[in-house]
Amino acid sequence: MILGIDPGASGALAWLDDAGMLLAVEDMPAVMVLVGSKERRRVSSQMLAALIRDTMPTRAYVERVGAMPGQGTASMFSFGFSAGLVDGVLAGLAIPVTYVQPATWKKAAGLVGGDKGAARLRAAQLYPEQAAMFARVRDDGRAEAALIASFGARR
Repeated sequence: MILGIDPGASGALAWLDDAGMLLAVEDMPAVMVLVGSKERRRVSSQMLAALIRDTMPTRAYVERVGAMPGQGTASMFSFGFSAGLVDGVLAGLAIPVTYVQPATWKKAAGLVGGDKGAARLRAAQLYPEQAAMFARVRDDGRAEAALIASFGARR
């Protein structure tokens, strides 16, 4: 089983079998935490570990992430924190990981640019039986996780 991960609190996880069939997609497990005087969504390491441990994929493909221009420091910290939790959970479960640049998996999926809607459309085309999972604007993390896993399945 192959696991594709779009890291970040609004990301997702997608599992494919060895034949490339989409088995499941889950939003990144997160909880609300108080940061200063504001509530923020943060990835739950316990929930993430349980979710991955229950499926024990043979390999994971994770989007290689970095800071984006114009991103605030709090947002960068939160994103880096989430990416670190994903790395730590996979390492703790001894799951082999391949990190994939966004441009690499997007090119393989036939996507041009950074349009999140295009990722949702492409995932719905590849997995028409599960297209409803990618229907909402906020389902871009699900679509990207599925496309990352699809990239891994073709390797």
